Amino acid sequence: MRLILSRLLIGILYCLAVLVFFEASARVGLSSDWLFTRITSGKDNASNRLAYVHGWRPNHLQHIDIYHPVRGWTLMPNLRHVQLPDGTVVSSNSRGIRGTKEYTYDKPADVVRILTVGDSFTFGEQVRDDQTWSYYLQNLLPGSEVLNFGIHGYGHDQMLLYLRNEGIKYHPDIVILGFVALDMDRNLVSFRDFAKPRFVLDGARLVLTNTPIPTAEEVVAREPWRSKFIDLLTILYGRYLQWSGKLDTERKRLAAALLDEIAKTIRAAGAVPIFVYLPVYNEIPRPEMDMTDGERFFFAYCRERKIRSINLQKYFYERVKRGVALKIFDHWSPEEHLRVRLRMRFGD
Repeated sequence: MRLILSRLLIGILYCLAVLVFFEASARVGLSSDWLFTRITSGKDNASNRLAYVHGWRPNHLQHIDIYHPVRGWTLMPNLRHVQLPDGTVVSSNSRGIRGTKEYTYDKPADVVRILTVGDSFTFGEQVRDDQTWSYYLQNLLPGSEVLNFGIHGYGHDQMLLYLRNEGIKYHPDIVILGFVALDMDRNLVSFRDFAKPRFVLDGARLVLTNTPIPTAEEVVAREPWRSKFIDLLTILYGRYLQWSGKLDTERKRLAAALLDEIAKTIRAAGAVPIFVYLPVYNEIPRPEMDMTDGERFFFAYCRERKIRSINLQKYFYERVKRGVALKIFDHWSPEEHLRVRLRMRFGD
């Protein structure tokens, strides 16, 4: 019996030593910028959390963000002409809507109220308050109010929560969703620019997880106690899922379920949903027939659900063929925002 216990103890100590070795190796490896940038994809929770905690992916918009317990982050209220490091000037009203104009929850009787919902391309990263497509659309439609509910870095999950908990209070007549294919990936993580909510599918039912959102102080305080070996395995497994294509089915199922709930929320509020595909980066100078996977998903979804959609990529490509210089890297310039406004007014 003593011999058995002795061997058992040696085995346990050996396993502990192996685990300590792997944990120490993972901590040393993940503390290296060189190794971290080569193994991470930015599409898993561990990669994004480590990048945030160690400042490997600084975000200048943190100057205008504020913590939100449900959505993770949102635009800070009462900003007045704040200049960011990239030169962008941003303002917000008392409820954190971009621009200085205040809106009451009660909609004026003679006004058509439009909400624009989306990520940084709707928010207008790298352009002024008066250069976003939401602002341009407001000027083009007399007798309307266009409220910019775009927030940088948002996935469809955060857009849904923002619309459900705040947007419908404004009694909109129309809600325009600016769809960017990259947002589908954001739905799959609970940490992106910062900790965020995540919906998971239980059959056909959406279940909200990771709320309330931890504060920045809580995220940093917990970090020393997190296993970096498990983080490393999570990162490598995430790369495997990405390479194998196994993540794609989940990505599309979850995006479709979230878009269904967004459309349902809009209609329940008595408003009309309009979904707009926003072409970004190298999607802009691409022939219409050469559709991306994101475009195929989006337009097939809108046809199946009978949701009005607007195809901006075709319009952008036509402008490029005519010699109009459009920005195909980073975020849009005022020119692309202006083109969105014109297409929505005169397009299909």
